[in-house]
Amino acid sequence: MKAVCVDHAKEGFPLSWADVPDAECKSGEVLVDIHATAVNRADLLQRAGNYPVPSGAPPYMGLEMAGVVADVGEDVTGWQVGDRVCALLSGGGYAEKVSVPQELLMHIPDDWSFEQAAAVPEVFYTAFVNLFMEGELQEGETVLIHGGASGVGTAGIQMAHQAGCKVIVTAGREDKVARCLALGADVAINYKERDFAEAVREVAPDGVDVVLDISGGEYLERNVSLLKRKGRLVIIALLGGANAEINLGLMLRSRLRVIGSVLRSRSLEEKVAIKTGFEARFWPLLIDGTIQTVIYTVLPIAQVADAHDILTNNQNIGKVIMRVRDSI
Repeated sequence: MKAVCVDHAKEGFPLSWADVPDAECKSGEVLVDIHATAVNRADLLQRAGNYPVPSGAPPYMGLEMAGVVADVGEDVTGWQVGDRVCALLSGGGYAEKVSVPQELLMHIPDDWSFEQAAAVPEVFYTAFVNLFMEGELQEGETVLIHGGASGVGTAGIQMAHQAGCKVIVTAGREDKVARCLALGADVAINYKERDFAEAVREVAPDGVDVVLDISGGEYLERNVSLLKRKGRLVIIALLGGANAEINLGLMLRSRLRVIGSVLRSRSLEEKVAIKTGFEARFWPLLIDGTIQTVIYTVLPIAQVADAHDILTNNQNIGKVIMRVRDSI
């Protein structure tokens, strides 16, 4: 089969669509012919050599995919060749084929494209687990979501809105601000035009219950200062650095929680629990169109470098999808 490979010996870590060993379908796994995959920031880190691949995962980038079942391993039940599926992956989405634990597969609706389905697993699961499982977001609470126009942000806005929460987001362009509002955000703040903490205090003078953060160190002090009593800060990325000081006295007095969270390296059991919880609560809303995937563009896998540049330059609103089968 073919997969996107990285040349770490050359400047810029160039990418190539190259022949690699075929994916193996082990017991309890399903082999899928990939039709579409998606770009996530973890892929950029892995390309640069800054994101170790979890033990046992395929060495190639790609944390989600949609395609057609090509083979089933021993002890697989409920899946058969020809089924249209999508799934969260530990790696291997930038390829023609991938083997997936059967418990992580979801059936794709007949009227969905593979590109639409590939836009679901990573960002919707990430938003779900961090807002509702880690952050314990409840109806009537207020949430601040940084990076509102990102894939995770666009998913999180819609789910939090449907959960009956007040949604405040940050974004860096006016078109991104407008799209966040259209998706259900109550307030959208252009963080390049004003300090987001001051703006949040104007619309939520008592603070927020949950903050979903992608910045890390740069935003830590301000994020903590915005939390209500028993508030929760969930950090899922460190785009603003890994180090910062924090007022532990404030955390003690207000009984605050700072939660670090990743998805890729979680155990299969944890991922299945996340998938099951999401499927029960929000998957039906995707099926009926109440919640929608947000796709910025679809490119052929041969243009993977261009797809990466879009995320690197923060151009996108929502997901960047790559079509695999048309490029073969």
